Amino acid sequence: MAFVINPINPVAFSVFGLPIRWYALAYIAAFVIGFLVMKNLTSRKDGEIILSKSQMDDFLSYFVLGVILGGRLGYVLFYNLPYFLFHPLEIFAVWHGGMSFHGGFLGAIAATFLFVKNQKFSSGSLTQNSFKILDILAVLAPIGLGLGRIANFINMEVMGRVTNSPLGIVFVGQTDIPRHPSPLYEATLEGLILFIIMWLLYWKTNLRKHTGALSGMFCVLYAIFRIFCEQFRQPDAQIGFLTSWGLTMGMMLSAAVFITGIIVLYCALKRKK
Repeated sequence: MAFVINPINPVAFSVFGLPIRWYALAYIAAFVIGFLVMKNLTSRKDGEIILSKSQMDDFLSYFVLGVILGGRLGYVLFYNLPYFLFHPLEIFAVWHGGMSFHGGFLGAIAATFLFVKNQKFSSGSLTQNSFKILDILAVLAPIGLGLGRIANFINMEVMGRVTNSPLGIVFVGQTDIPRHPSPLYEATLEGLILFIIMWLLYWKTNLRKHTGALSGMFCVLYAIFRIFCEQFRQPDAQIGFLTSWGLTMGMMLSAAVFITGIIVLYCALKRKK
C-alpha cells in the first residue's frame, strides 16, 4: 500500500510579499554549511591547502556563480534546449526549478580553476592547487545534493516511475497513481550515504595525500548512485528514454562522470604523494 501525503507548499514563507521557496533555501543552506566546513578545513595547518579569509570569501563568490550558472545552463542544454530557444527569457527564471547536477558540476570545476588562476599561491601548479580544492569540495558536495533532492521532493519534481511498491507515494489532489519517491532515494544515496563515505575517506584514509584522488572517488561513487537511482526516476517528459532499452539522459551523463572519475583517480594514485 502506497503512502498518501498532502503536497507541501513549495513556498516556505514570504518577506514583504516576496515568496521564499524551499528550493532557494536548500541552495542557501548548502552554500552556508559548505562554506563554514570548508573554511575550517582550509585553515588547518595539516591541511593540503590553506586559504586565507579573503581567499575563502573570493572563492565563495566564484563557486556560487559557477554552480548556479553551470546548473542552469546544463539544464537548458542537456534537458530542454528546444523549449528555451523559443522562450529565452525563461532561462533566467531559476525559481521555477530546472537545475542540472552535471552542469553545476562543470561550473564548479571551471570556477575553481578560474579562482586558482587569479590567486598567488607560494607552491603548486594551477592543476595541483585546483584539485586540492576540488578534493575538499568532493567531501562537501553531497550536502548540497541531499538538500537539493529534498527540495525537489517538496516541489514534486523529478518524481519516480509508477510502482506497486509499498514505498510508492501518492500526493493528494495531484495524482492517484503511486510513484517511487526517487528524489528521496537520491537524497539518501547521493546525499547522506555519499557524504559519510567521502568524509570517512578524507579523515580515515590516506587518499587526501594523493591530490585528485578524492575528486575521482566522488565522481565514481556519485555516478554509480545516480545510475542506480535512475532505475526508479521517471525521465523528463520532453526527453523520455533515449533508447528502447531504457537509457536516460541522467545515465548517459553520469557514465561520462564515471569514466572521468576513473581517469582522475588512476592519475592521482599513480603519482607520488
